[in-house]
Amino acid sequence: MKNKIKLGILGGGGDSLIGIVHRIASSMHDRYKIIGGCFNPNPRENIDFAESLGLDLSRIYESIDAMMEGERKLPEEERIEAVSVLTPNFLHYPMAKQLLENGFHVICEKPLTTTYAEAEELVALQAKMQTVFAVTYTYTGYPMIRQMKHLIEKGAIGKVQKVDLQYYQGWINPIIHDTEARQNTWRLQPNKSGLSCCIGDIGTHAFDMLEYVTALKVTELLADLNYLYEDNPMDIDGTILVRLNNQSKGVIRASQIATGEENNFTVAIYGEKGGLKWEQENPNYLHHLTDHQPFQTFKRGNAYNSAIAQDGAKVPSGHPEGLFDAMGNIYKGVAKAIRGETAFEGEYPSLEDGARGMKFIEQVVASHKEGNQWTQL
Repeated sequence: MKNKIKLGILGGGGDSLIGIVHRIASSMHDRYKIIGGCFNPNPRENIDFAESLGLDLSRIYESIDAMMEGERKLPEEERIEAVSVLTPNFLHYPMAKQLLENGFHVICEKPLTTTYAEAEELVALQAKMQTVFAVTYTYTGYPMIRQMKHLIEKGAIGKVQKVDLQYYQGWINPIIHDTEARQNTWRLQPNKSGLSCCIGDIGTHAFDMLEYVTALKVTELLADLNYLYEDNPMDIDGTILVRLNNQSKGVIRASQIATGEENNFTVAIYGEKGGLKWEQENPNYLHHLTDHQPFQTFKRGNAYNSAIAQDGAKVPSGHPEGLFDAMGNIYKGVAKAIRGETAFEGEYPSLEDGARGMKFIEQVVASHKEGNQWTQL
């Protein structure tokens, strides 16, 4: 495709999981070309990694400051246009702020920032700069999640009356019981991770998903978090009761000490006429439940699905698609926005979505610390 978006990347070098997800996702629809950036604060590792990708080393920078200076010197038509921020949480805000101030489009990992005040500042700055800003709540890119949203919008399950979202992982379990390991894991360090570990990392995915598929808003919440050890300042498990703006209720459950679990993210939305259930570990299927009809399964890639679900499917049904594809769909939505093309509503999570996610994280922690009190959102 001509006129590819020139993409820079901050972070995500080496064996970073999120780095390879973003690089592959950006290449899926032939909308981007990775130009350069800063993949690692270690200069040698930064260069070595860029060489392994076959990038022009003149566009590899030792820091974001060097990147801003170097790109300003180039003719406008040669400059990087959009930048993906894939660094640890505490760097999201200063990097995103600097990128916005210099007129770049931004694709930022979640959580957006480490405080809601920082998120609000970015929202105001983006409104001034009029650039595109996406926060990668990756799972909203799955075709069958988009089909779930479509079915709820069209009234397939009637008025929503119960929401139940579960996100269980087990990777912190062997770490949390080892004093040295838990003290040397960045996600368990407030100065790098922010207010929260589990809720900030995966609970925020569940919250964003709830509001995405239902188009409802959480108005109040009550949280009970688990830390396990007195010397651990970060939650690693939590249960959150929620009240929605249509008077329905539900629960968000998130854990990173669910022993043996891998990435068990389950979304269940129940209405007056039926329910819809989706599982991230089996993402190509969406289940529809009713009182008086047989169990029904929608499958990705079939013509009976909605236009936005079909648009997100790249290969025929029966050929599995997964996390890379979901992220690729988000990158495609961002590309459409950057180029001013017609797009579906909700093709990528916005800066406002990321800011609301930060408010959720802060209020969850506040509810717990105040003795498990109902808290306004």
